[in-house]
Amino acid sequence: MKLIRKILFPIVPIYFLITWLRNKAYDLGIKSSTAFNVPVICVGNLSVGGTGKTPMIEYLIQILKEDYDIATLSRGYKRKTVGFQMANKNSNAADLGDEPYQFHNKFGKIIRVAVDSNRVRGISRLMQLDDPPQVILLDDAFQHRKVKAGLNVLLTTFDNPYFKDIVLPTGDLREPRSGANRANIIVVTKCPLGLTNHDKSEFLKRINPKDGQHVCFSSISYAENILSKSSKINLENLGDFTLVTGIANATPLVSFLKSKNLSFEHLNFKDHHEFSSQDISNLEAKTRILTTEKDFMRLKQYKSLDNKLFYLPIKATIDENEKFDAMVRRFVTSFKQ
Repeated sequence: MKLIRKILFPIVPIYFLITWLRNKAYDLGIKSSTAFNVPVICVGNLSVGGTGKTPMIEYLIQILKEDYDIATLSRGYKRKTVGFQMANKNSNAADLGDEPYQFHNKFGKIIRVAVDSNRVRGISRLMQLDDPPQVILLDDAFQHRKVKAGLNVLLTTFDNPYFKDIVLPTGDLREPRSGANRANIIVVTKCPLGLTNHDKSEFLKRINPKDGQHVCFSSISYAENILSKSSKINLENLGDFTLVTGIANATPLVSFLKSKNLSFEHLNFKDHHEFSSQDISNLEAKTRILTTEKDFMRLKQYKSLDNKLFYLPIKATIDENEKFDAMVRRFVTSFKQ
């Protein structure tokens, strides 16, 4: 794969130019963006792969759910349905996609969860409800410029920040680095524990935020207890297990588990992997399985795995979270309809 990416390097300037011209067309008003009379918060990234968007959406839900009626709107990647879909009690990962289904599974009693690849249509449908949401969280929509979000939250990982990368197909960026200028808040995700103020200062210099742009640092916090459909046990009581991941970057999770001196084998699939009947047959032969919450959303439908399948919850932890929380709340409360 790395060799193919190097071979495709001549395409990089073409991809760069196409995405740069597209953004410039929106910046100049040649292509139009639709604004809505509701606070819209967009969470996204410049790169392909996992930067922690799902934990960030869940973090935003947690800080806003007590005061506002919230809806999330996602594309619904790899779902089996088309068009606009609103989650209901009968929905599953095939209907919504694994991440939206995770939102619904965890928060479905207090928020609305919708999917639509056309975000303008999706927001319009949400706002046509008899009781429309008061805040809409757009998941993975930083490049979806047909919607003019009021607050753009850009995520970039500490280990692979956008300022060290180049655009596809040789690099991982979906658009040029200059796209970061659209962000109101840049969150550096998956930071190592013990990050010093000096480390943050050096990283901040590389980001070089523009005036009015805020930068925050966050890390992933792992729960002490793992969950199944019907039980909860301490992670360290699981014994030998098989780790099953279908996410973009499993390295932080693997490192965490190794730091606990746990004994496990790792079956590492590609992001959003669709488990085949052969995959499930192989998993049925395992004694205990630990997976991510996202993968659990796809695997829990298989009853043959019920007594052996667990997932490890995670959440985003933001340094100086009071400042971040205040910026989000200030945007929502000051929004002028």
